[in-house]
Amino acid sequence: MQKVIFLIDMNAFFISCEMTRNDSLIGMPAAVAGDPKKRTGIILAANYEARSCGVKTAMVVHEALKLCPKIVLVPPDHHFYGQKSKEVMDLLSNYTPIMEQNSIDEAWLDMTGTEGLFGKPLEAAKRIMDEIKDRLGLWCSIGIAENKFLAKMAAEMKKPLGITELWERDIPKKLWPLPVKEMYGIGGKSAEKLNHTGIRTIGELARFDVNLFVKAFGKSGNEIYLHANGIDNSPVIPRNADDMKSIGRSTTMPEDISDIEKAKIVLMELADDIGMTARRHSKKGRTVHITLKYSDFKVVTRQTTIPATSGTKEIYQAGCILLEQNWNRLHPVRLIGISLSGFHEDNSSDQLSFFDQMEDNVKNEKNERIDEAMDKIRNKHGSGVITFAALVKK
Repeated sequence: MQKVIFLIDMNAFFISCEMTRNDSLIGMPAAVAGDPKKRTGIILAANYEARSCGVKTAMVVHEALKLCPKIVLVPPDHHFYGQKSKEVMDLLSNYTPIMEQNSIDEAWLDMTGTEGLFGKPLEAAKRIMDEIKDRLGLWCSIGIAENKFLAKMAAEMKKPLGITELWERDIPKKLWPLPVKEMYGIGGKSAEKLNHTGIRTIGELARFDVNLFVKAFGKSGNEIYLHANGIDNSPVIPRNADDMKSIGRSTTMPEDISDIEKAKIVLMELADDIGMTARRHSKKGRTVHITLKYSDFKVVTRQTTIPATSGTKEIYQAGCILLEQNWNRLHPVRLIGISLSGFHEDNSSDQLSFFDQMEDNVKNEKNERIDEAMDKIRNKHGSGVITFAALVKK
């Protein structure tokens, strides 16, 4: 039986999510963007009206405003986008249990053998696209092929609302004429390197001597060569919350900082996001890990073990201890990261004395009630409506 793999790729996902809750953005050039005063002041996602003016993802905000003065900029709400992503993935899981989420806005589906349920591949893809649009108010493009690589390449060929088939027989006509820089898995530097060797199209790469290619690109060279020939034997691997190994967040500061109190405020914001995510997936972790990148780009990582928790306060406090132990005001910091890991099925607390356990239980129950109340408010009204006092001061 021929394999049938879909790649569902949500179109302009972040700004499309915003348009589902703000009708005034529909038909207007709009984008989700960071603060233009910060280093993170870049376009994260632009709708197609903004793209028609030349606005692109990762473009600096002031450049986008020059190209499109009337563009409406919306601050990012990653918690909301995570919720919408879950809605998309839940919908897709109704079509096949063999689904592999590749990122927040795309997933592979193994649709092999589902024709009796949903019709031929094009019919099934149209049905999925329409359901996502009608039920969730979101757009997507869909690639259809015999393997994951070709499905990914097909999904990129027509946006927005495009459905593209790319079977092995289509490779010479549809895949090989494309520039190597458009090949999934080829970065900008690799494309430059290939261009310098005279390889400018995927077809030229496919016909190149594989031994020379592996010698030039190492272990990844053979996989790239196979992909150029449309060969990809990797299976669609279903993933769920049980596969989650860690939950991490990091941020680059708008300016290098030497003040540990400012760093603690940033850490609290990151810990809050981690705790909220952990609770949403019913995960409790025992290891808190922090990352500090200095202005000279030197990176330091440290970790500590705590009783299993998903509590924002406990994660933050553990991170603060690590921060204090490793802070050097003579070395300004440009990036701070924190993560929670060490998830176990048995999340029972570490052995404590009876009186310590009673005291800790009272504290933990209080913190859990606070977290639970904040989560309910945020889930109903958005992540920005309630936060900690220290973050308001920020």
